[in-house]
Amino acid sequence: MEQRQMRSVAARAAMRLRDLGPATLSELSRELDLSRTSVENALPQLSRSGLVALAPATQGTGAGRPAKRYRFVASEGVVVGVDVGLASVRVVVADLAGTVAASRQFAGIEEAGSGADKLVATIECIRATLSEAGILQARVRSIGTALPGIVNDRGQVVRSIVIPEWTGADIAARMRETFACPVTVDNGVRLAAVAEHHLGVAQLIDDILYVSVGNRIATSLILNGVPRRGAHHIAGDVGRVAFRGLKAHTGRIVWESAPTAREVFDRADAGDKAAVDEIARFVDEVAHGIAVLSMAIDPAMIVVGGGLSGAHERFLGPLRRAIPAQVGYPIDLPVVEARLGADAPAHGALVHAFRTHADDVFGIVGMSVPPIIPSSAGQ
Repeated sequence: MEQRQMRSVAARAAMRLRDLGPATLSELSRELDLSRTSVENALPQLSRSGLVALAPATQGTGAGRPAKRYRFVASEGVVVGVDVGLASVRVVVADLAGTVAASRQFAGIEEAGSGADKLVATIECIRATLSEAGILQARVRSIGTALPGIVNDRGQVVRSIVIPEWTGADIAARMRETFACPVTVDNGVRLAAVAEHHLGVAQLIDDILYVSVGNRIATSLILNGVPRRGAHHIAGDVGRVAFRGLKAHTGRIVWESAPTAREVFDRADAGDKAAVDEIARFVDEVAHGIAVLSMAIDPAMIVVGGGLSGAHERFLGPLRRAIPAQVGYPIDLPVVEARLGADAPAHGALVHAFRTHADDVFGIVGMSVPPIIPSSAGQ
């Protein structure tokens, strides 16, 4: 109620039109529980911002001219989310109503050379996505960027083991110079958790432990509906500490019975005892780490993402059975597969850009993040 009262009439009217579709002045007044005069006075501001315009008239049942209807102009601008990695770069572009207008996957930046070259490669991925969708760069209102590393609340990369050339770099400032719009940067696993909370499997859950299991194991926390950063911006960065058996410096998972996780699981499916035993040991180690974290924060849900979540029940089934034994308490601790998969960090970056720079994105104060619909990257 308090948040509702703090929002301006203009913001509330714009959100109603954005999220529920066109309406007349009388409908807006009634649904927002505001006087007709208040809504009518707010409409010129919304028109000047370009967010609201007259909708096509509909034929009424009575005599006389039909009432004017207003619509949200979602095409007035776009917001970009980009997930930067060594193996791939994913870009999603959404209009102001949160509808994804373009989605692309590119080769990663591992071969790009210097830190500056890697940034240029990232920028070119964004530009290519916009160009192929016929979207002018000038329409970009904000960009959210997900990357591997510790990122402070100003968007500066404090440390990145995966992209060491970016350690100490102000990636957000460099991208702002190129695109002339606000840019926000954050850790990719944290933004994956944000995506699962906003539009994925955990939309109704406000205390989440997100565990990404891929080449590495990393975690992120959503507490009281807010991503937890911590005093040093490393909350959840416990892969090498909580999960035993990882490489000390890089945190990479080391497989013994085959070079990759996919091959290990395939060999296990074929009855290879060494692979079966290795997976059992790995599941126990992951369950142990999750149990330690769960006992510390007591989440309502554990969301498992990352590449290994693609093994589905071959991995998640044994993990669900192993965690309660490690926790040792008769509590209900749901372990669910992330819905967005590899697309989660880019969509989380999109949400982060909408949320962090809402005033710049919409041109009025008090707008919320739109209900974004996930896309399929790489199309």
